[in-house]
Amino acid sequence: MPPAATAVLTPQEQPGSAHPSDLKDRLSRWKTRLNALTEIHLPTDYPRPIPLQVVEAVHSVQLTEQSSLALLQASMAISRPAGPTDSGSSTGGSNSPVAAAAPSHASPFTILLAAFAILLHRYTGDEDMSIGSSSEARNPVVLRLGVTPGQTFRQVVEQTQLAERDAANDEVPFATLMAHLFPTTTGNTADQSSSSASSSLFHVRFFNELDTPSDQVLNSTSATTDLTITLVSHASSSLRFGLLPQIELKVSYNQVLFSMKRIQHILDQLVQVLNIAGPKPDILVSDLPIVTPACRDVLPDPAANLQWANWPGAIHDIFARNAKAFPDRECVFESRDILSQDGSGRVLGQQKHIYTFGQLHQASNLVAHALVKGGIQPQDVVMVYAYRGVDLVIAVMAVLKAGATFSVIDPAYPPNRQKIYLSVARPRGLIVLAHAGTLDSSVREYIQEGQDFQLTCEIPGLEITQDGSVLGGQTNGVDALDAVRDLAAQDVGVVVGPDSIGTLSFTSGSTGIPKGVRGRHFSLTHYYTWMQQEFGLSDQDRFTMLSGIAHDPIQRDIFTPLFLGAQLHIPTTEDIGIPGQLAVWMQNSAVSVTHLTPAMGQLLTSHAQNPVPSLKNAFFVGDILTKRDVHRLQKIAANCRTINMYGTTETQRAVSYFSIPAVAIEPLFLSSQKDVMPAGRGMLNVQLLVINRVSNRLCGVGEVGEIYVRAGGLAEGYLQLPDATKEKFLTNWLGDSLAAPGDDEINGKPEWNGHWKGHRDRLYRTGDLGRYRPDGNVECSGRADDQVKIRGFRIELGEIDTHLSQHPLVRENVTLVRRDKNEEQTLVSYFIPVAPSEDEIFMSSADEGREDGSENKRRYRRLIRDIREWLKVKLPAYSVPSVFVPLARMPLTPNGKVDKNALPFPDTPQFNNNSTAATTATSATPAPSDGPIMSPTQLAIHNIWKQLLPSSPTWIPLTENFFDLGGHSILATRLIFEVRRVCCVDVPLNLVFREPTIGGMAKEVSRVSMDALQLDVDGTAEEQEQAAEEEEQIFDYSGDFEELRKTEIQAEYPHFERADKVDYQTFFLTGATGFLGAFILSNLLVNNPTARVICLVRASTEEKALERVRSCGQTHLIWNEEWVSSGRLSVVMGDLAQDQFGLSPEAWELCCRQVDIIVHNGALVHWVYPYPKMRAANVMGTLQGLKMASTYHSKSFHFVSSTSVLDTAHYNELSDANADSAHRGVPETDDLEGARYGLRSGYGQSKWVAEKLIMAANKNGLAATIIRPGYVLGHTQTGVTNTDDFIWRLIKGCIELGSVPNMNNAVNLCPVDYVAQCVASVATTPGSETSMVYHVTHPIAPPFRFNDFFQLLTRFGYEVQTTEYIAWRTALMEYTLKSQDSALYPLLHLVMDDLPTSTKSPELDDTHTQQVTIQGAQQHAFAATPRMEESQIGIYLAYMVKVGFLDQPTLAGEGILPLPEIKADVRIIERSRG
Repeated sequence: MPPAATAVLTPQEQPGSAHPSDLKDRLSRWKTRLNALTEIHLPTDYPRPIPLQVVEAVHSVQLTEQSSLALLQASMAISRPAGPTDSGSSTGGSNSPVAAAAPSHASPFTILLAAFAILLHRYTGDEDMSIGSSSEARNPVVLRLGVTPGQTFRQVVEQTQLAERDAANDEVPFATLMAHLFPTTTGNTADQSSSSASSSLFHVRFFNELDTPSDQVLNSTSATTDLTITLVSHASSSLRFGLLPQIELKVSYNQVLFSMKRIQHILDQLVQVLNIAGPKPDILVSDLPIVTPACRDVLPDPAANLQWANWPGAIHDIFARNAKAFPDRECVFESRDILSQDGSGRVLGQQKHIYTFGQLHQASNLVAHALVKGGIQPQDVVMVYAYRGVDLVIAVMAVLKAGATFSVIDPAYPPNRQKIYLSVARPRGLIVLAHAGTLDSSVREYIQEGQDFQLTCEIPGLEITQDGSVLGGQTNGVDALDAVRDLAAQDVGVVVGPDSIGTLSFTSGSTGIPKGVRGRHFSLTHYYTWMQQEFGLSDQDRFTMLSGIAHDPIQRDIFTPLFLGAQLHIPTTEDIGIPGQLAVWMQNSAVSVTHLTPAMGQLLTSHAQNPVPSLKNAFFVGDILTKRDVHRLQKIAANCRTINMYGTTETQRAVSYFSIPAVAIEPLFLSSQKDVMPAGRGMLNVQLLVINRVSNRLCGVGEVGEIYVRAGGLAEGYLQLPDATKEKFLTNWLGDSLAAPGDDEINGKPEWNGHWKGHRDRLYRTGDLGRYRPDGNVECSGRADDQVKIRGFRIELGEIDTHLSQHPLVRENVTLVRRDKNEEQTLVSYFIPVAPSEDEIFMSSADEGREDGSENKRRYRRLIRDIREWLKVKLPAYSVPSVFVPLARMPLTPNGKVDKNALPFPDTPQFNNNSTAATTATSATPAPSDGPIMSPTQLAIHNIWKQLLPSSPTWIPLTENFFDLGGHSILATRLIFEVRRVCCVDVPLNLVFREPTIGGMAKEVSRVSMDALQLDVDGTAEEQEQAAEEEEQIFDYSGDFEELRKTEIQAEYPHFERADKVDYQTFFLTGATGFLGAFILSNLLVNNPTARVICLVRASTEEKALERVRSCGQTHLIWNEEWVSSGRLSVVMGDLAQDQFGLSPEAWELCCRQVDIIVHNGALVHWVYPYPKMRAANVMGTLQGLKMASTYHSKSFHFVSSTSVLDTAHYNELSDANADSAHRGVPETDDLEGARYGLRSGYGQSKWVAEKLIMAANKNGLAATIIRPGYVLGHTQTGVTNTDDFIWRLIKGCIELGSVPNMNNAVNLCPVDYVAQCVASVATTPGSETSMVYHVTHPIAPPFRFNDFFQLLTRFGYEVQTTEYIAWRTALMEYTLKSQDSALYPLLHLVMDDLPTSTKSPELDDTHTQQVTIQGAQQHAFAATPRMEESQIGIYLAYMVKVGFLDQPTLAGEGILPLPEIKADVRIIERSRG
């Protein structure tokens, strides 16, 4: 029997020990083996950010006795191959341990890995996958596995064994393999994000604890890994379990992508696969159910009773009842254009026609009587030649009252298409609406020929006049309705039931001939009562008619208000067609509810300048709804709840929903949603069943399958297509324990007059792919028929369109597979570009190869190039389209869907010649008479300023400075948050400092919204390029260093000999009034009793300067007045940002002559200011210090810097690479070239430039050092610390919120007295300039993590719950914004701008510091690097409580530690602003 959790690989020679020629052969085989890998894209819970952020969490489960037994059974039943079967991959020959190995049993590791591979197959549908693992030598290996539904579990295990063996035989160092496979993806800092994405061989990892790779490997691959499963083996002393492997499954996952619920489901499903397949290894992969008990808690029960007979009645009967109850209530409001009488077609204005319920009821009665009198029988099809107006409402109600079936033809359809619809429908009646115009002559001839059908009744010109009179149109001088005029008040009396056919809608057919879908009366009213309750709909609402008139959603537009007794508002064609006008119409009509397709939603929001505050509910259906679509709607309708609905023509109605709260209620809801809104869950008595396409079983959470709809309101089927009906409408085979139907379900109700076919439990097969989320909602993942294979790769067109739609310059898009001139399949993406201010639409110009000098085509090439790069980091390379086609507008069918057949082929004249650019003027919002006209962006920003600024003027000029009006850094953070939310653009936090005016900020918002593509915003392309170049020059900090090095650094500095002891020497100290500076001052004076210190202080008089130093020292509990009285401490007045520190000539002269050692600790610290604002104090101030150090006599210069100079991906990667070396972390000898580009904060940039200047001076002979401390916290004994600090604001926010994030990031915390000791030691140690750089850091092993800090809060009695990171982030942002507590506003900086990355820092080697500070320790100095432990954190918390920054802990009792007592008289400390 194998041991529990045996190793994957048999013993091998160490990787890398192979002969060079053998290594070359191995690498060649690896390249072949890993060719054309399919990238695994696991379903996530949250949007995948770019670049990827990582907030690690760990979840574990112990295998039960049942699972351990199953593992043992599988191991005994499945043998391991005796040797290599592929001679090409055997490298050991007869002497190879693998080749000579005898057959053995499959290891538990291999069995669990195979089970995991099966899960990956079920989650993604992929049959080819790569998984990261490791060898016994802890060297990473890539296992490429194939899993198909038709394999048995045994076969998957055996294949996994072979993959392991091949990997072992060809083992090479992982770094060597990566360099061989991706030779061009190293060394380019600018391309790190894209290169890491392209060079990742796996996104999931599966390790044995004993073989887990080194920390260096784990860290270096974690950024591209979604989750890692590690098997942990536990020895057991129990006799009962002695023969069974005791294994724990530990999952490390990224909380930015996954919720804990999903991880729990994954582990449950993995265990279930093991439990089922272990005893039955020959079970097919497709037969392994992964619906666990936890899944059943959130998934629909396919056997549940759906109340099949719950039907409130026919829509026309309910409408009639309403009309009789309130006949004079206004019902339909139709806007009509007033046209010029000169025949030009010019629109002179609009007129609104209003019709009451009573008028519409009698009008539809009249038409219904005419139909019946004309020979229309129940369920005959009556075709309505329609337009968007009140007459359509009358015609539809009339057909239904006559017991017939209505169908609609849109006059916009080409005549040939109209004839096809007529041939499918075979109508017996025809109603032509007068305002729809006349039938095309060819259509009229087709009807009159009567080959396919015979009309028995026609109403040639239906129209209701403004006074309510109804006309039917003239035939032989007689109106078609004259014969029934006296029957208007009399109901027709035709009885229908839930199974009566009331609608005939059309859907596309595979042959090109549309299919007619026969809609039952059941669905026309079934959902409205539930929707009233769920969404608060009432008779006070105002609805819209915006759906395509021949599209089945038009039924919802009409029937909902008629059912509720509410109003229906109908716009004109101009209202819909003119950009921005639809929002104006909605605002004027005070619309409260609207039904939209995403395309219509884009028309609504495009160019919209008018808010629609009355809009409360917007129901979307018909296509995928993206986050961007919702953002756009929220921008003009802040009070509107958005409901994404899912349905098809065959389900008759949208049958599922996902509700997105109004932005005014939950402004951050969308931040945690993925790019495409989910279909949600079923409405009343509806189930969305996701079915495995092979096993036809219900899918588990995360498993991809086909969506079926189970509901009582499905359509009857397809007209005269019994085979198609049988294929798509299926009897429920999943209900093993269906409840017996009741009497009503069997026989129907008496009033249905037999129009009921009884209880029918049916499913409709949608053809859409989807999966269940952990909360039971369904998300769509594409169409089954959108899965195409090109060059052997499976490609989801829907996935491409989803990512393409998120590009900031793409308004609409659709991707198709076209055949090029060589008949090769090619991916082509058609898109409509977004203009900078949404006032410019680019026409099609597909010929990227043409070089005719066209400015527009130049822009297209740049835009297309950017789009292609955008997709490269989101999609596998094989999924990036080859051709991109910009269009002025998408061709639409009359139903509002993209007409794919009308899209031009990229190699046709139609396409190549369409290269004209069109522009439309943007009407700006007028300003008050004393102000300029503002653009929409300027107006939006103006309103935000007014809201935030204290005592802001009524009108703020576009050139007024934010800070001159009372703005400050805290308000600036809030301002940027509001700009992001309102303008839906991700502007940087330092924008307000770079562009502190409304005009400048609005221009930058427009530029950022274009993602720096340099299209026109407020000037020519050349002006934009020049502006961009100027901006790059301003922020080119490395270029600034090069210029300063040439002009400010001496070619040679005089040699300097330092005394062994600091006796009677004079220090010059900057930053003495700051938190760290106070402790440096104390250390210098206490440990060097004969030394003097001169402090540079900003103040108006020497007395005030000295008082600032004294007050700071007293607050920090380190003050000794004897320093002043003895003359050892003196001050000079100055300013870091001024020449010669702003000292008087006399003071500068005195300092230059008297000073021996300079400690430059002062700096302007700000995490949002850009580099230009930091330059004077932090860069030029450093040069003044160097100047002092070299004037008259040489002095040693010691610069207190920051680890922010290492905040680039390069140093995180360097730290990972050194994780297993003798000296972990970034070495102190590094030359900082890894941060020449890529530093994001102006503070870090300024410190980098200062350090590089010092390094240059040191190289040229100046005795200079650099001390880089980590995050500085309080004093180890007194607890004195700075409350104006991110860490403590974070702790305060967590305590007030009552929750802490699960965040495993390490945090480099150092006590202030230790940092001060290090600075003083370096400054006073002779020869310290030789090592030059000194890192001050927390001990690396083990690191101190945020989770360690948070757990100690509970330990000391604070009531906080650990929360998933995404949920915590959202809650904290909402709490901070609502609390109006300015102390918490700075948290928004890191929470909004990538907290995980901002708090992720490289490990630092501190060898130099250890030698100077610890090994050469003075009396009372630190004997070892201090750790952040329980007692230390307790002292800090006690200090915070005593000064009133934190409340007292509320918990007490067993396990709760009391806070230590702080006896000193302390007071709150904030960062010096002077």
